[in-house]
Amino acid sequence: MKKTIVNIVAVAMACFTSVCFAGEKAKVYFTSDISPKGILKIYNAINSNISGKVAIKCHTGEPNGPNIIPPAWVKEVQNAIPNSTIVETNVLYESPRQTTEGHRETLKTNGWIFSKVDIMDEDGTTMLPVKGAKHIPEISVGSHMLNYDSMLVLTHFKGHTVGGFGGSLKNIGIGCADGQIGKEQIHHHIATGEWPGKEPFMERMVESAKGTIDYFGNKIVFINVLRNMSVDCDCAGVGAAPVKAGNIGIYGSTDILAVDKASVVAVYRLPEAESHDLKERIQSRRGLRQLSYAKQLKMGTDDYEIIDLDK
Repeated sequence: MKKTIVNIVAVAMACFTSVCFAGEKAKVYFTSDISPKGILKIYNAINSNISGKVAIKCHTGEPNGPNIIPPAWVKEVQNAIPNSTIVETNVLYESPRQTTEGHRETLKTNGWIFSKVDIMDEDGTTMLPVKGAKHIPEISVGSHMLNYDSMLVLTHFKGHTVGGFGGSLKNIGIGCADGQIGKEQIHHHIATGEWPGKEPFMERMVESAKGTIDYFGNKIVFINVLRNMSVDCDCAGVGAAPVKAGNIGIYGSTDILAVDKASVVAVYRLPEAESHDLKERIQSRRGLRQLSYAKQLKMGTDDYEIIDLDK
């Protein structure tokens, strides 16, 4: 047991060696209650600045995808948040969700029938500035984003084919970029049409996320649900690799870097048989560059404390 703990600490130190920001630690709230009640418990701990018209950004999934946050759960969460709307954008890859019409059919297939989902790029796009960016000085997002005052980023945490892992950074970095221009900005060099490679891809995705965060300011919060964590994103739908990582719980924060790092650390602490594939996916894609670049862009802090709401 002692050797296992030492190994866990060594892995964590090797993966997250960095100097923390000076000042107060970020608060990351945790519950092991993976349910709508658990999500709302976390949300109520971090929502003091949320007001007005609230966008709930979640991944609604490819047709019949098995691992998404269940729509019935999101319905319960949405019902508890006044003036809230579930939001999505169309996708770049080949899928029914490439078009708004096909996207709406997929929403029906997957059970998102309790409330209209706002496909934010249905009526066009808008450009958001990205301060400090070296790749994307402005990111194209769905124009409907400007209709909202606040955002809850409700994320199914899992692996990702290109990004290594998909947390809150991925959910808004790719998920708020519109299905044509914005997602092209992230996935390809516009001039050459080539994929930008591992670390440049991470940096572009993080820059895109920064555009959304800068837009909402302190009126954006982040919840990661660590459940049904395949090495593949929910974009893979029924083709996602089987889940091996055990369910962990729910993390939430007003700090996107802190909540994504806490989620990754939690995955690394799983027993090796459960964590191996997901860790390999993260490391082989250099996914941890998401965290170091978010810190470089001063999007949050990697110095945080876990507040266990179950105690």
